[in-house]
Amino acid sequence: MLSIHKDRLIERIGALGAVGVDGDGRRTRLAASEEDKAGRDLIAAWMGEAGMRVVVDRIGNLFGVWETEQNRGAAPVMVGSHIDTVINAGQYDGCCGVIAGIELVEALRAAGVRPRRPILVAAFTNEEGVRYQPDMMGSLVYAGGLPAAEALAAVGTDGTILGEELRRIGYAGTAEPGFVRPCAYVELHIEQGPILDAEGIAIGAVENLQGIAWYRVTIEGRQNHAGTTPVSMRADAGLAAAKVNLFLRERCLRPGSRTVATVGTMGFSPNAVNVIPDRAVFTVDVRNPDEGELRAEEAALLAYLKDLERTDGVRAKAERISRSEPVLFDEGIVRLVERAAKARGLSCRRMTSGAGQDAQMIARICPSAMIFVPSVGGVSHNPAEYTRAEDLIHGANVLLDVVMELVGVDL
Repeated sequence: MLSIHKDRLIERIGALGAVGVDGDGRRTRLAASEEDKAGRDLIAAWMGEAGMRVVVDRIGNLFGVWETEQNRGAAPVMVGSHIDTVINAGQYDGCCGVIAGIELVEALRAAGVRPRRPILVAAFTNEEGVRYQPDMMGSLVYAGGLPAAEALAAVGTDGTILGEELRRIGYAGTAEPGFVRPCAYVELHIEQGPILDAEGIAIGAVENLQGIAWYRVTIEGRQNHAGTTPVSMRADAGLAAAKVNLFLRERCLRPGSRTVATVGTMGFSPNAVNVIPDRAVFTVDVRNPDEGELRAEEAALLAYLKDLERTDGVRAKAERISRSEPVLFDEGIVRLVERAAKARGLSCRRMTSGAGQDAQMIARICPSAMIFVPSVGGVSHNPAEYTRAEDLIHGANVLLDVVMELVGVDL
């Protein structure tokens, strides 16, 4: 069976992983930063070495296009992911999908394979959403879900403007996002969760992806003295915020619940040890693979905030800052993943992606699916993130097999 160049795959993942590591060993490549530029330069160089034409669109999405005279004009098969990271990140999240895409083109070219469709390898801009919001921005713009002008005007956490930063680093392209509509999209990714590793399974055939709702909740109480104010006479914004956190956990623990919820940030005012807070501002991340269940969780949160106004004497409001519906991936491609894993003697199971991914955006415009490989211990968004070399190689080879089926090949 045709296989990718396993040593080069691992070497390239390591080489990209070294980009953006500071003197303290912290790896950070935020979107449109100098570190992101260095990573993009490396990816673009490898795309060129693989015989691909490099294209950058207006939102900074980076593409390698491999086409021939015989297949030019046909709808391409797209593969890829992202190379931007969170702060103090691991080296596999997103990156293995982009590099595996380059490697599968290298493998096909080296074997003299003639694909009947072009192959498009994508590295999407700002998937993580750390510096600019929303996350999965580049793929969302490409799929037509967000105007490019609006995304380019996004103001970062450091006060910069995305469009200006893309120009500064040389990745403000001229191609219009969505310049070509793929016939299919397949994304190789680390699981970022513990299931495959815990069960000793090599490949995850990802059949759906959770819906995600983000809220910013503000609770206003009454500032007062921590020692002299009786508990029965308090309007404690901090206590009310803690109750919301506990309420969300209890919703997740109901029998049969598929919900996960997280209060990820929280700030109090005046934030003093001996003062009852008059204000609490925090974020809520709620996820569920079923749209109806996700809507029910959102409604439950809003209703509980109303209850708190009555029981705790506070004022509460919730601003929805991001929302993406659950995604059902293409059954045909999911079956191709299962078949490719079986043909290579690899164990495989169907899965739900708990994390948001570029694939959920591209699924708006073409049949899409994902391939997961194990994350040791389920660790991700952490420098301890680790996927064994043999698992990365297995995943890349399954991706290769699936793409060969989708493009059709002449040997």
